[in-house]
Amino acid sequence: MKKLIILFVLCITGIIAAQAQSGTKTSGIEVYYFHATNRCVTCEAVEAITREALKQYYNDQIILKTVNRDQEKDNPVMIKHKVSGQTLLVLKGDKVVDLTTFAFMNARTKPEKLKEKIKETIDRM
Repeated sequence: MKKLIILFVLCITGIIAAQAQSGTKTSGIEVYYFHATNRCVTCEAVEAITREALKQYYNDQIILKTVNRDQEKDNPVMIKHKVSGQTLLVLKGDKVVDLTTFAFMNARTKPEKLKEKIKETIDRM
């Protein structure tokens, strides 16, 4: 019986430690997709694939924040990073990774490649 209690305590401790690590792994990370009102199929695919990747790899820990540049011209993140076109950014504090070119090259033709790049970028942060 004593061994079962010890095993139970060790399991609970491991679960709590794993949850704490996964929570801190993504804390402070923000993902933004800036777009125009009129959007092409590729623009829509970048948003959809990014949203899928975040849900798949991080559940609800990281949420894609979309900003319509035409409607939110005073958005502070857009102003700070001098966004003027469709842009996909991963931010953590002062660190900025611009995935725009990679996203537009792969969203429609190689969506899994884009998902992996998003995961790799976030995990490195």
